[in-house]
Amino acid sequence: MSTTRSSRPTTTARTPARVAFVGAGPGDAGLMTVRALEYLQEADAVVIDQVAREGVVERHARADVDVIDAGHGEHGTPLTHASRAKLVVKAAKAHPRGLVVRLMDGDPATFNGLAEEAAACVKAGIQFEVVPGVSSVSAVPTYAGVPLTTTHSRGIHVITAGEKLKDLAVATDKSVTVVVLGQPETLVGTLEALREAGRPDETPVAITERGTTVQQVTVTTTLGEVAKAAKSMQFPALAVVGDNVNLRDTLSWFETKPLFGWNVLVPRTKDQSGSMVRRLERFGAEALTVPTISVEPPRTPQQIERAIKGLVTGRYEWVGFTSVNAVKAIREKFEEFGLDARSFAGLKIAAVGGVTADALRAWGINPDLVPEGEQSAQGLLDEWPPFDDLLDPINRVFLPRADIATETLVAGLQEMGWEVDDVTAYRTVRAAPPAAEIRDSIKSGNFDAVVFTSSSTVRNLVGIAGKPHPSTVIACIGPATAKTAEECGLRVDVLAPEPSADHLVDALADHGRALALAAAEAGTTAVRPSQKRPAARRRAK
Repeated sequence: MSTTRSSRPTTTARTPARVAFVGAGPGDAGLMTVRALEYLQEADAVVIDQVAREGVVERHARADVDVIDAGHGEHGTPLTHASRAKLVVKAAKAHPRGLVVRLMDGDPATFNGLAEEAAACVKAGIQFEVVPGVSSVSAVPTYAGVPLTTTHSRGIHVITAGEKLKDLAVATDKSVTVVVLGQPETLVGTLEALREAGRPDETPVAITERGTTVQQVTVTTTLGEVAKAAKSMQFPALAVVGDNVNLRDTLSWFETKPLFGWNVLVPRTKDQSGSMVRRLERFGAEALTVPTISVEPPRTPQQIERAIKGLVTGRYEWVGFTSVNAVKAIREKFEEFGLDARSFAGLKIAAVGGVTADALRAWGINPDLVPEGEQSAQGLLDEWPPFDDLLDPINRVFLPRADIATETLVAGLQEMGWEVDDVTAYRTVRAAPPAAEIRDSIKSGNFDAVVFTSSSTVRNLVGIAGKPHPSTVIACIGPATAKTAEECGLRVDVLAPEPSADHLVDALADHGRALALAAAEAGTTAVRPSQKRPAARRRAK
């Protein structure tokens, strides 16, 4: 018996992407869950919601991710749930076997249309899962310093502004805290309906716009005065109604941070400024990094290539890294030559400070020497052991550095008996000027503070963008940087007690506290430096 095979070609079905409905939280990116960030990193496409999340996507997703706006249509009108559902299904079909993250404001299951969009996925045969997020219903009042429940207020009633309310009886109970979410034009109407239903005029109300972000604004009023208080509202807001609002004066913790709402300029590259930016954000500030230098390879690579060959063949006892850029330059050369961190076996490694040490550890190298005191070339020199011809088999040190000389460290090591190969591993050149709007903001005083971490950052920022406005607080990492700032015509307001990025940010926060305390003692409301903008130019002391 013979068999025949069908001549019909075999086709492989295009399996749509799986969809993850991910809660983005109410605004503060720090409130996103670990799983939410993991999914963003894996995503082939991200469908964003009504609140723009481009910054979150840029920070956590791949550079080639496909970003799809599901908030508004071509003419700026908000999309319906049905329209968003179609976009999600279309994105899933366009990325077969991939991952589409549907990034939803707050928590996907709370006032977000999850049911409609997930049902559309089921109908289209698309697998989905849900990553819960922090809901604005609980997060925004917490950031405003208003607890939703106390021992005297055990109930919570949530209302979407603008909806037709058939029965408000439960919301008129004094022991129930009412949360209302909506646009300014509908929020007031719902709150007035609550008053008409029987909630007393004197009931406290807290209205918060842009909750959980450093632009958060909270206004406290009463139900009877809510229309007057809401006249300045411009953004979707959340209102809390109930006696718990009276606790805000005691429990407000977010809007009272020492740098809350400050715009701080950090003249460093993003690679170098990460820890400083995070620390500024913890104090309530919003930081913008502006690179003032550009790192480029040395003009002639022969010297650094000979040094790396000597490192591999046993020429050196120590390798001293004085910057993250030095670590990066050597690592790139190693990769170019097909080498890795194993080539450092048997060598002693020194790092000028914690940030440089972290860069080495990320490469798999644990430094033997990191200064415990001053994190500078002098601090490294103070703790570097002298050459001992009995204990040290080799008396030579390799110092990969910038084209800017490091005479202090070289001379000090030579005095201790070491021979030093001081080799240019990279060049630093002045960066291109920032965008025109950033230059204008620097010169017009839109920034509340600038934090300078070296003399070169002062000179380069002034060179590429001009002098900061007189109202801008100038914070410097150490005396040498402060001297350079004064030579450039700036008055130094803040000087770090120790030369480290953390101490610099802490000192700026202390300055912010002092300004707030002075305003309180004077019986006035504290304003940010950018809100002062004196006409006279700042003069150096």
